[in-house]
Amino acid sequence: MDNALDFLLEQVKEQESQAVLALTQARGELEGYYRQVEQIEQYRLDYCKQLVERGQSGLSASAYGHLNRFLTQLDETLAKQKEAEGHFTSQVTNCEEHWMEVRKQRRSYEWMIEKKKKEKQKLDDQREQRQMDEFSTLQYARRK
Repeated sequence: MDNALDFLLEQVKEQESQAVLALTQARGELEGYYRQVEQIEQYRLDYCKQLVERGQSGLSASAYGHLNRFLTQLDETLAKQKEAEGHFTSQVTNCEEHWMEVRKQRRSYEWMIEKKKKEKQKLDDQREQRQMDEFSTLQYARRK
C-alpha cells in the first residue's frame, strides 16, 4: 500500500509540475497578447497624431483617403485582436483550475501517506511499550 501511495504521489507531483509549466506558458501568452494590443493601440495613436499634423499642413483627398483606409485597417486589426482575448484568458483560467485540482490531489496523497506513517508509528510505539512491559514483568518475576 505504501509503495502504491508513493508511486501515486510521484505521478501527481509530475502532473503538478507539468500543470505549473502550462500555467506559466498560458500566462506568458496572455501577457504577450496584452503587449501586442498595447503596441497596436500606441501605433494607432501615433498614426492619428501624424494624420492630424499632416492634415494641418494640407492633404490631398487621395492622400487623406489612403491614410484613412490604413487607420480603418488598424481598427479592424485591433477589433480582431480584442476578440482573441477570451481565448487567452480562458486558457489561463483552465490551466489554473487544472493546476489547483492536481495540487489538491497531491495534498490528499501527502495527507494519506502522513496518516499511514503516524498510524505505523503509533503501532510501533504500542508494540515497543508492550515489549517493555513484558520485559519488566519478566525482570520482576525473576527477582522474586
